[in-house]
Amino acid sequence: MSLLERHEEILRVLEFRERMSVGDLADRLAVSEVTIRKDLSSLEDQGHLVRTHGGAVLAQERLAHEPIEARLETHAPAKQAIASVAAQFVKAGETVFLDSGSTCLAVARELAGRDIRVVTNSLEVLNLLSTHPSIVLHATGGSFRSEVKSFIGPASVASIARFNIDRAFVGSSGVSASGVFSAQNTIESETKRAVIEQSARSVIVCDGSKVGHKAFSIFARPDDVQVLVTSVLGMPDEKRSEIEELAASVPYEVVVSEEV
Repeated sequence: MSLLERHEEILRVLEFRERMSVGDLADRLAVSEVTIRKDLSSLEDQGHLVRTHGGAVLAQERLAHEPIEARLETHAPAKQAIASVAAQFVKAGETVFLDSGSTCLAVARELAGRDIRVVTNSLEVLNLLSTHPSIVLHATGGSFRSEVKSFIGPASVASIARFNIDRAFVGSSGVSASGVFSAQNTIESETKRAVIEQSARSVIVCDGSKVGHKAFSIFARPDDVQVLVTSVLGMPDEKRSEIEELAASVPYEVVVSEEV
């Protein structure tokens, strides 16, 4: 069994068993415990699982992340509408955090050319803004996740703690009916949580399709953020009603953008 096949088997087993010990995995795959520990460390660095005492648990919804190139095309008008509104919150001279993900990348496009500092864990944001000399760029570093082109993990969290962030724009895979925000990966959630704690104001940016959905790992509750910017462009009318109900029940401001 190749390294890739072994990693796939470990993730497949964890998907059904939720938690496995090093010994059980070693017996199942007919390799040494030393090999399994190396496999688990590698898979944790990639954000697929979380090491526990003597074993591991699945860190995310498997196969839930589409490549960012595909997500850029999904609900594109809504994401552009969100970005247009979100960029209006930013003032010259501010230190802004831009999360990874297609909606935050749209916000980055709107901020290109501004006189601001940008901290980001997104390779796509770094590439986009690197040609704009008025923007001072800082990268968090950390473990790189190729499918979403972002940096996460302990090194990323430690880096974020070094900055005083005026305003953070954070993506979300889910916004529950009670206003709780969630991501598809627990390690990704740790990065988002660290950003929110380090920021004077936190703005969640996500299209209306995420409202009413619960993803794998909670990273913020209603009292943790100040604004949700969303849009229902191209979505069914009932989604608008769902967002109106959310806005009436949460302490943070809900801004629904209607125009691209």
